[in-house]
Amino acid sequence: MTSNAVTAIPAADPATAAHHFTSLLDLETDCWDVHEALTAAATGDGDAGFTLIDVRGPAAYAAGHVAGARHLHHTDLDDAHLADVPAERLIVVYCAGPHCNGADRAGVRLAALGRPVKKMIGGVTGWIDEGFELVS
Repeated sequence: MTSNAVTAIPAADPATAAHHFTSLLDLETDCWDVHEALTAAATGDGDAGFTLIDVRGPAAYAAGHVAGARHLHHTDLDDAHLADVPAERLIVVYCAGPHCNGADRAGVRLAALGRPVKKMIGGVTGWIDEGFELVS
């Protein structure tokens, strides 16, 4: 077998891999699934089952954001700003994209508040890459 940068370090055993990838799904969702849930809610009962929060700065939000997302900068995530969101409701956060850690910072803050949270991986960059529109 040829050794290269991919094969030089052996893959994890299947149980470790299953735990790792399950953990990621516990913490993350993707743009496609968020879009599908929001679309279904818009044509059905009106509730996607989560609150979507854009955690970027106000100028970035104003320039273009996911329809239905509310704006709350990651530094402003606290009980007072989330008073209208039931404590048990899932919050999905997103930022600019993979080059931005705002959603991770938001996740830390929300978890510290005892809130269920997932990050929309890809952020705005992923949303656009999927061909979805932003609103401003």
